[in-house]
Amino acid sequence: MSETYSLWKTAHILSATILFGTGLGTAFFCWFGYRNAMRTREIAALRAVLRLTVIADYCFTAPAVVFQLVSGLMLMNVLGWSWLSPWSLAVYGLYLLTGACWLPVVAIQIRLSRTADGAPAVDSLPARFHALFRWWFALGIPAFAAVLIIFHLMVAKPLAVS
Repeated sequence: MSETYSLWKTAHILSATILFGTGLGTAFFCWFGYRNAMRTREIAALRAVLRLTVIADYCFTAPAVVFQLVSGLMLMNVLGWSWLSPWSLAVYGLYLLTGACWLPVVAIQIRLSRTADGAPAVDSLPARFHALFRWWFALGIPAFAAVLIIFHLMVAKPLAVS
């Protein structure tokens, strides 16, 4: 294999790891931070959790999402794979599905964070806040599943690639 391929593949795997790990980590942190804040009634804790979730997505997830696309296309090009193979189309579709879930999640996180920042107490959070949090959680399920399938396609390459 060429040195170019090895470098792109290593970078692609590292960015996929960052993407998956940050996504799972922020979901865990945000979900349990929210539940804990509702139990303890600590608005400051909720504010911190939501602020850090937004920051983590901005610093880690967003760059990894972009790099995954670039590095994936570069790998396909280096390998000479068809851009329209069943494998490629499956990956594009899952990538778009993930993005279609993740972009609203980011917007929801920002709204949740701003709402919590303006609330004097947990009890003063509007019902819409809790409804948005449920949407945040629900959108994470198909996004997470799609990422797992993409990982499988990256490793197993079960569909024709040429």
